[in-house]
Amino acid sequence: MIDIVNLRKGFGKQQVLNGLNLRVLNKELVAVIGRSGGGKSVLLKHLIGIIKPDDGKILIEGVDITAVRGRELDRVREKFGVVFQEGALFDSLTVYENIAFPLREKTRTGKAEVRDRVVQALEDVGLREMGDKYPAEISGGMKRRVALARALITEPKIVLFDEPTTGLDPIISSSIHRLITKTHKKYGFTGFIISHEIPEIFDVADKIAMLYNGTIIETGTPEEFKRSENPYVRQFISGSLEGPIELLS
Repeated sequence: MIDIVNLRKGFGKQQVLNGLNLRVLNKELVAVIGRSGGGKSVLLKHLIGIIKPDDGKILIEGVDITAVRGRELDRVREKFGVVFQEGALFDSLTVYENIAFPLREKTRTGKAEVRDRVVQALEDVGLREMGDKYPAEISGGMKRRVALARALITEPKIVLFDEPTTGLDPIISSSIHRLITKTHKKYGFTGFIISHEIPEIFDVADKIAMLYNGTIIETGTPEEFKRSENPYVRQFISGSLEGPIELLS
């Protein structure tokens, strides 16, 4: 579904992505982990064409999005749903209107179908009675649920999660992770999660990839990651202040 090949991106003298390679299979749920400021969000922005790389390719179902423009790029983007950090909801719209927004703006879906799909989406994320509320009237965890419902409303093939539990307490974070797992099973999307939640993300993802120094230094199942002998992986998982000095710089 997604094939990232030798991706490179620098900003001035800072090389953020340095020959990154990663393959995400159809309907796979992949989590990319790594230290803060290590390029995870930059990678995410490349996937939806907000940033163009200095070199390399990003193939989405065989189409290199680094080489297309205009309507052709838009067609690829239509495959995506995005759950942004902290939800990124429209404050002036109700929960219902936020979820309906992609259907109303990007499709010709009739009013009755929009209503039915939004009601179902609210049901899927456990917010059936919250449609008339505004973002300021709901909790941070509820905002993330609304953001997920909005991302799923167009039934995208790929859903990108940009640190979906940032700033939430452990109990709410766990509920969001369970919701991602539940909706993934129901909708069968390919999921790409940027996360720093260790070890909680191991219970969510099918595959883990660690980004370090601009490259993916290891990929594997959660169980394989837990058994990894790579010193950088082991230090990141343990959160230890001991180990390779390069990781601490």
